Amino acid sequence: MGKKLDEKVFAPFKTIDEIIDFKNNMRKAPAGNVPILLKKMEGKIQISGRLYKSNGLSHDPNIGALSIISAVLRKLGWKDKIEITQHGLSQSNVGATNKFVQIANKLDISLQRLKIPKATMNANYWKYDLDGEKLRTIFIHLVVENFTCGRSIFENHAGCEKGYFITAKGEPIPLAKYTDRENYKAGGKSAIINIPDLVLIDLSNKIIIDIEGKKYQFRKNGIAELAGYDAFDNLYNKKHYPKHKIIRTVVLCGSSEEKTVEIEIGFLLNENGKLILGVKAPKLFQEAIKNLLDFWKK
Repeated sequence: MGKKLDEKVFAPFKTIDEIIDFKNNMRKAPAGNVPILLKKMEGKIQISGRLYKSNGLSHDPNIGALSIISAVLRKLGWKDKIEITQHGLSQSNVGATNKFVQIANKLDISLQRLKIPKATMNANYWKYDLDGEKLRTIFIHLVVENFTCGRSIFENHAGCEKGYFITAKGEPIPLAKYTDRENYKAGGKSAIINIPDLVLIDLSNKIIIDIEGKKYQFRKNGIAELAGYDAFDNLYNKKHYPKHKIIRTVVLCGSSEEKTVEIEIGFLLNENGKLILGVKAPKLFQEAIKNLLDFWKK
């Protein structure tokens, strides 16, 4: 980049017109997409952007983008109407508990041709999750990376941005959604690439572990899902780590159980905080839990 462009990209905007000019002159969206464009008029700024996805108000990239743009406009002193256009929503999609609707209430954002319901704002947006199934994959992830030489090469923890797959050369690569996009568009659901919640690599033993996280009561679902990782393994694990053995396991949370029966269960963190290894827990799990317990015995 040249110096002039660097200054333009990173310098803070001082006026609303600067934001509008900059955003509208960015690289245009692909044909068929709704571009995020701003239009200023008397008493109103319109922002185009699609919010409809998966049969509801759930277009996460645009929810964030439109919210941030609106917040900046308010911060710079725009007190008149901010209206989202080309959103693709119907009134039935706009529920009072939706996160964008809550933001719209706070920033006084409107949706063209629709009514924004009154939302009750939570005192705090963030809260501690005490029973989410992915807490256990996050737990095993942290314990492995802090108490062994193993590490994560892919993570898809709930509530977090899906990670990149890390190759043996340390290169981060994005995952494809389909083995064959045209086949999927034609109705071929088998073209979808099912991805694990976490992939760990045991460097000492040259083993890659595909992990599915579930609550205890849904353990059979987790075991069933292990069979769906063939495409992922072929496209990523086997391609970038051809000399490594690949195993699959389920990590559980919840219940008062103090043992696991199914051999597919690698680890259980029960509701009383007990750390329970499966009967055929991966060596990496065994090492991680042993080292964790030894550390706290010191």
